[in-house]
Amino acid sequence: MKAFKTAVLLIFIIGNIGAVDTDSHLFIDYLRALGRPGAPQVFGNSVVFTAPSSFSRVGIAFAHENYTRVHWFSHLLVPRDVADLYVDGRLQRDIDENIDSGILFYAIEMPENLTHIDYRLVMGGLWTTDPLNPVTVTGPSGVTISRVSLPPLPRREPSPAPGTYRFSFNAPPGESVTVGGDFNNWDPFMYQLRETSAGHYTLTLRMPPGTFQYVFYHRGLAIPNPANPNQAYSRDGRHVSVGVVN
Repeated sequence: MKAFKTAVLLIFIIGNIGAVDTDSHLFIDYLRALGRPGAPQVFGNSVVFTAPSSFSRVGIAFAHENYTRVHWFSHLLVPRDVADLYVDGRLQRDIDENIDSGILFYAIEMPENLTHIDYRLVMGGLWTTDPLNPVTVTGPSGVTISRVSLPPLPRREPSPAPGTYRFSFNAPPGESVTVGGDFNNWDPFMYQLRETSAGHYTLTLRMPPGTFQYVFYHRGLAIPNPANPNQAYSRDGRHVSVGVVN
């Protein structure tokens, strides 16, 4: 129960998040790893913006939408350790089961045909640049706006040869990504993906025909493949992706 409790985060939705699956285990684990608000980060095919939860309400508007819509950030609450809910062996009903993570967030799918996203925030009721993003530019109207550059889309790769499986993962450039599964006893160090383009990591392995289970290892987390909808739980309770080799 304790392990399950601490592995799950409660997201209190303040506004709409769009098409990004913010309820997925993968996204929740990613938010947990952040630790604190920071500059925008690319996560898979999305960009994640964060702000301190000391602001009761934070919104974001984008240049590619002509600043016509404000998207409101969501509040990330972290469950307390189960042991903290008990005093002298008794469950305390007046203790809030969740604590503030310190993070407000908003995630947007990367728009097609854009090399960067320009935006402004609403913080404390005032329009402003992103204080956690050092990159600013002057917009067409002369107003200073924040900018986040987008990685190039990975080049289209040929289909893997029969009897092989190609693993692909998107992450910030220059990082270490490995893969493990029931084919190597879940070893997190044996197979490392290669960064074939900025932020795009791949590895092709020869595999026996049939199905197998796997996860990626990135920043100390075991992550199912966000691009693979075929997912399951392993015998020991891991949330994993399922691959098929012909």
